[in-house]
Amino acid sequence: MNNYKNTLNLPHTEFSMRGLLTEKEPKILLKWKKENLYSLIRKSKKNHPSFILQDGPPYANGNIHLGHAVNKILKDIIIKSKNMSEFDAPFIPCWDCHGLPIEHQIEKILKKKKKKVSNIEFRVLCKQYAQEQVEKQKKDFIQLGIIADWNNSQLTMHQKNEANTVRVLYEIIKNGYMYEQLRPVHWCSDCNSALADTELEYQQKNSPSITILFESKDATSILNEFHYLHNNQKKIFIAVWTTTPWTLPANQAIAIHPEFTYQLIETEKFILILEQKIVKKLLNSINIKKWKICSEIKGKKLEKKFFIHPFLKFTVPIILSKYIEPNTGTGAVHIAPDHGYEDYILAQKYNINTKNLVDERGKFKKNIHPLLNEIDVFKANKIIINILKKEKKIILSKKILHSYPCCWRHKKKIIFRATPQWFIKINHKTLQSYAHKTIESTNWIPNWGKERMLNLVSNRPDWCISRQRNWGVPLFIFINKKTRALHPNTLQLLKEFIKKIEKEGIDFWWNTNIEQLLQHDSNKYIKVTDILDVWFESGAMNIKTIYKNTKFHNERADIYLEGSDQYRGWFMSSLIIANATIKTTPFKTVISHGFTIDKTGQKMSKSLGNTISPDTIVKTMGADILRLWVASSDHTKDIVISTTSIQQICDTYRKIRNTIRFFLANLYDFNPKKDSIPINQMIELDQWAINLTQVTQKKIIHCYEHYNFHNIVNIIMQFCSIDMSSFYLDIIKDRLYTTYKDSSIRKSSQTTLYIILQALVRWIAPILSFTADEIWNFIPQKNSNYIFTESWFTQLSIYSEKNSISLQNWNCLILIRNGINKILEEYRKKKIIKNSLEICIYIYTGKSIQNILKKLKTELKFILLTSKVIIKNYECASSNAHKINTIQNIKISLKIINGIKCPRCWHYHLNNEKINTKKIQTNNNLCTRCTKNIKGPYETRLFV
Repeated sequence: MNNYKNTLNLPHTEFSMRGLLTEKEPKILLKWKKENLYSLIRKSKKNHPSFILQDGPPYANGNIHLGHAVNKILKDIIIKSKNMSEFDAPFIPCWDCHGLPIEHQIEKILKKKKKKVSNIEFRVLCKQYAQEQVEKQKKDFIQLGIIADWNNSQLTMHQKNEANTVRVLYEIIKNGYMYEQLRPVHWCSDCNSALADTELEYQQKNSPSITILFESKDATSILNEFHYLHNNQKKIFIAVWTTTPWTLPANQAIAIHPEFTYQLIETEKFILILEQKIVKKLLNSINIKKWKICSEIKGKKLEKKFFIHPFLKFTVPIILSKYIEPNTGTGAVHIAPDHGYEDYILAQKYNINTKNLVDERGKFKKNIHPLLNEIDVFKANKIIINILKKEKKIILSKKILHSYPCCWRHKKKIIFRATPQWFIKINHKTLQSYAHKTIESTNWIPNWGKERMLNLVSNRPDWCISRQRNWGVPLFIFINKKTRALHPNTLQLLKEFIKKIEKEGIDFWWNTNIEQLLQHDSNKYIKVTDILDVWFESGAMNIKTIYKNTKFHNERADIYLEGSDQYRGWFMSSLIIANATIKTTPFKTVISHGFTIDKTGQKMSKSLGNTISPDTIVKTMGADILRLWVASSDHTKDIVISTTSIQQICDTYRKIRNTIRFFLANLYDFNPKKDSIPINQMIELDQWAINLTQVTQKKIIHCYEHYNFHNIVNIIMQFCSIDMSSFYLDIIKDRLYTTYKDSSIRKSSQTTLYIILQALVRWIAPILSFTADEIWNFIPQKNSNYIFTESWFTQLSIYSEKNSISLQNWNCLILIRNGINKILEEYRKKKIIKNSLEICIYIYTGKSIQNILKKLKTELKFILLTSKVIIKNYECASSNAHKINTIQNIKISLKIINGIKCPRCWHYHLNNEKINTKKIQTNNNLCTRCTKNIKGPYETRLFV
């Protein structure tokens, strides 16, 4: 038997079936760096419309985690897709370098070395550490395939950015938004500093829950208000509930609801004032069986009645608050303005000031109570409860488990502590108005982001921007020793300091005494040593600063993209600062993504031991697998990662890669300039495939423009696995392999493969960047050296209406083919056939579908991958015929062909088929079609 292998056009390519990403990616990165790919992209997009994605600065501390990888990969996908859409889309990475986490790292290092250093040396060590962390994280990001202006990365500790931070502060002071006030703020005793809302995390913690008694100072006045005559000597108390006994020394009032009904309850031992809805519940809890309701009144009637503190014996008034919750506690709450923002605001209405009884270490100051001197506030809970018991002023004590704010660094409970701090006035009418207008005008993805941001702004207290630490940007202000008013020349001084910061950095503030800095009146002023909240710094890093000395002078960034925790973080700080300085929003679109979670729904956390390092995935599977996982996930929700999900991504990657490998393997002898067939001269199936590619590309570009990356992966998978591999490529294999190598019908299919590949490689480039780069190097006769300097492929055409087979006809043929394939698969499973070429398919259908099928003539068999097709009227179908489920009014029957298998194309032909075997020396089993394709005249086709 002759071997016809050499007469076939068998596929061939050096593009490997296996990705081998862990071997190839490092080499690709070296090439990108050597040839300065980022610069090449910028040059290729010069003079195009700009698109700016502002990088929310990650903190320069520790290795990048999976959340960092998700964030930077999403940004990189956007940038690359925008470049592909003919935008000039630069990307300058940023880092947040000041703040407590770095201070703590240096403190740990110094403690380990048992070394003490000055504040000046401490800041030098912080700066060195931050720079080291930036370089380490930069290396991790680069290995993810993030193409960016790494050499021009922007750090908050760069002099120009520090100067800009102070410049922004200047504008805020000038516009009247900054003020100082003694006010309760979140305070961490381990940090020795105020904390921002964003530096809190809430944990389930046990706390004491106690009900205590405040005795009425004037029982007669209370009885008169209740209109109750009382002749015995029982004392009158109001029952007050609290979960923070340690705040009782700072108590200055009792709050009740003006519209709640409060009842006067007489018991055997005393008379109680309680909110009516909790009377039975409380009295049952303290085992009081005998009691009576003497009278009742609205809470507002008790306003400014005085009661005696349960153990410090000073008097406190009743004040009114509509925030008292029904069915909770006793309907009366103790008010400590030092230790709660709501308490503070309420106390302000009654001109009640703070006491400042707790120091920065979270310990009571001296001379409050003999048992509380320098006692930690949380340890004081037990002491205070014992004091109350001794005074017989506690009637109920138990433990409750509730959500409590903790320092996100130390994981310990924080306190509210009244300290003098600097604030931005958020509830300023003008600033609130700007904020609401700009939030409304911004595009939020997901769209619930708008409502969330509006609520956060509306309910946000004034922003405490001062911190009592060393490593950060100082406020650069002076205050009067007596009045604490800002120096009258503050704005002029700030202008001078900004120029100095740009030249020297911020250290001069620490290293120069007030006499040198202020000269005149220095004896009347204090140099403020507080630093700015790091969120102020990151929020102040606007695109004008980052892209200074470039052509990008946009007022606003096109996109901010960060995790969903940044609504109250960077999104908020950026919005407030922009509203307070330039009276507009800093962004046009805000996208938030979810957290990475494990398969059980738990958030990735070191403490839970469920983290997966991006570096581990990159080194074991490749960065493209990680990138594909990110793109495949709906990033607007929390993103699940597990062994199973990564394995599914690997399968997806293989399917895409192997589809592309088929394209490349069949273009080994194709020269686009010489061999390309004009669209209108192509086989109609090829024209259909190009039309489908254009339709698909429109969907993909739309998804890129709307940041629906997971839909893009789904569309590409549908295209590669179903539209191409299961249909088009499956059909054209015969034409590619068996027809004459230089025939127009083979060149038609190769031209189609080339055109589709040009589009497909662009679709995947923003996501599978390393693989796209590898593919690009195998594509013959490219316009440029890098796929990333290209634009979306434009040489895709619409299917001609003049073609014999319409698009509707092709849709019908696909349905028929899919239905027949299901039946053929059953035959294979039952081992009736091995290959569909062994059979003749009888199709029974009506006239309309017959007309479509008959248009294809003998080429119909190539669509159905069979050796012969016979079309008959629907009525001719026997009872054994198979009904097709994919389309109505079609039945088929299958019959094994009694013929000869061609050793070259594997099609079966009948015994009486005439074969010319004289011109070529071969055996009699070669079919007529193969005979023509070897020597000529060559096979011709129109449709398939």
